[in-house]
Amino acid sequence: MRKKITIIGAGNVGATAAHWAVVRGLGDVVLLDVVEGVPQGKALDLWQSGPVENFAFGVKGSNDYADTAGSDIVIITAGLARKPGMSRDDLLAINVSIVKTCAEEAVKYSPDCVLIVVTNPIDAMVYTAFKVSGLPRNRVIGMAGVLDSARYRTFLADAIGVAPMDVNAMVMGIHGDKMMPLVRLANVAGIPITDLLSEEKINEIVKRTQVGGMEIVNHLKTGSAFYTPGLSAIEMAEAILKDSKRVLPCAAYLEGEFGISGCFLGVPVVLGEKGVERIIEFKLTGEEKAAMNESVAAVQDQMTATGL
Repeated sequence: MRKKITIIGAGNVGATAAHWAVVRGLGDVVLLDVVEGVPQGKALDLWQSGPVENFAFGVKGSNDYADTAGSDIVIITAGLARKPGMSRDDLLAINVSIVKTCAEEAVKYSPDCVLIVVTNPIDAMVYTAFKVSGLPRNRVIGMAGVLDSARYRTFLADAIGVAPMDVNAMVMGIHGDKMMPLVRLANVAGIPITDLLSEEKINEIVKRTQVGGMEIVNHLKTGSAFYTPGLSAIEMAEAILKDSKRVLPCAAYLEGEFGISGCFLGVPVVLGEKGVERIIEFKLTGEEKAAMNESVAAVQDQMTATGL
């Protein structure tokens, strides 16, 4: 039986995720939105690209959650996007009610699904989805680390003059200005970046990564990033649907890992058919622990603000 992926929110991120889902041959796609006509039109346009891209999957647009029934993966992208001058936290009050409804309705029709949350502020929104869905922690995941790490790897590759695919680097912690791009473990084909770049340049790249989303928002002025966020969500969905055991940085619910409990935070996880199958722990330096604790404090403030 073919897999089924529902994407809630037919804006730029959701439509881009739908595009990548069919290009990668992951299964039938339902694009859902509250605005009548938008998901139907975008889905029809995408479906008609099948003869050109050589895929035979169904693509349906809908305003009715009943059409999402039996989904293996549900990706929540619905919510207000950032504008210049707005922090991710500014979106919290508006988006918490949106994500709450999305998660409740999604699980009502697809109780066995894995939820991937993309809506900002991600760490608080995935917590919201977890609290209202009733799903176990392994089946509620936030998309953040894949996106942040992609930005980090891109900036490093550009500075070093190598292919981005040969840069191994990861970002942990909150999806926000206090995120932690790991310098100690970043390398190019096993060669530490500290052997290839000056400390000044590395610090510059770390800072650019931390504010990478706002850099795009300031350019666009009327929206936020969507190409890489949409693809990052599908990278996670593919690992789950194909049970490939990929190690990806994701916002996962911690219960003692890294000495942290009771919140979602970006950490390296093994993704397979059960969702988060394992959180990979490793020893942090004192400086890294301090940075993670700053992330925890910021996430806890967001969690409190959700009122859940």
